[in-house]
Amino acid sequence: MDHASSASEHDDRLTPVPTLRQDYLTLTKPGIIGGNTISVLGGFFLAARGEVDPTLLLATLVGLALVIASGCAFNNVIDRDIDALMTRTRNRPLVQGRLTPAATLRFATLLGVAGFALLALFTNGLTVGLAVFGFAIYVGAYSLCMKRRSAYGTLVGSLSGAVPPVVGYCAVTGAFDTGALTLLVIFCLWQMPHSYAIAIFRLKDYRAASIPVLPVVKGIQTAKHYILGYILAFVAASLALSVAGYAGPGYFAVALGMGGYWLYLALQGYRADDDERWARRVFGFSILTITALSLMMSLDASLPPAAPLWAAALN
Repeated sequence: MDHASSASEHDDRLTPVPTLRQDYLTLTKPGIIGGNTISVLGGFFLAARGEVDPTLLLATLVGLALVIASGCAFNNVIDRDIDALMTRTRNRPLVQGRLTPAATLRFATLLGVAGFALLALFTNGLTVGLAVFGFAIYVGAYSLCMKRRSAYGTLVGSLSGAVPPVVGYCAVTGAFDTGALTLLVIFCLWQMPHSYAIAIFRLKDYRAASIPVLPVVKGIQTAKHYILGYILAFVAASLALSVAGYAGPGYFAVALGMGGYWLYLALQGYRADDDERWARRVFGFSILTITALSLMMSLDASLPPAAPLWAAALN
């Protein structure tokens, strides 16, 4: 152990100190913004059906990206004490003292004001309201309240993670219809096994920080049951987008294939010798799955509105 600690300290000395610009960029969690951008595009193009307003698209993408960046920066301030206890997050700028909470709060506020202003100027009231809802859930309900107190924090947080594709969709339609609701359900259900898989392979970090995620509170075996159940529900919800006529047969085939294999991976968990390795596979494939579905929603955008599959079957 002494040798490992010495090697770690040696590695830290060799690691270059990030620039101020890099630290501010780190606060925004670019990986989260990138993943959400793909889902926004999926929702936007699904609703646009090939009739794309470039200005609206750009404003929606940039505006929501700024709002998400703001939420992530606020989260850095809220979580700085528990971030110090976790291997994955202990090098973040606030933990290391390279940025102050006050400077981060000013930065987060500026991002949020700019993002909401852009959405208000170029989209519609519903879209702005959805962005406010997602922001409030992530920063308020999840980060400030539920994350440290309840295993249900993951479920509450999943609502904020499901907002981006709905924002993209409603920026085009201006209405929260069945298609928007289906997107919300799909992405909420996807968040759960995705997050539980992370909690399994980061179990030591969550225990060290006393964060009551499901695998910590009820054990890995119980988490496996939940992962399987949520993936089953996710597959049904994702297929419903085609059954209801919002997406075409190409999307249906991809959703069935990707969802089916993700389900197969979940079942493998009951025979896994290495839970951490298995959870990483479930996590990795979850990203591939939601990316593929978002892309297929975008590809279907060039088609006229599809007839529901159940109607086609009757004909």
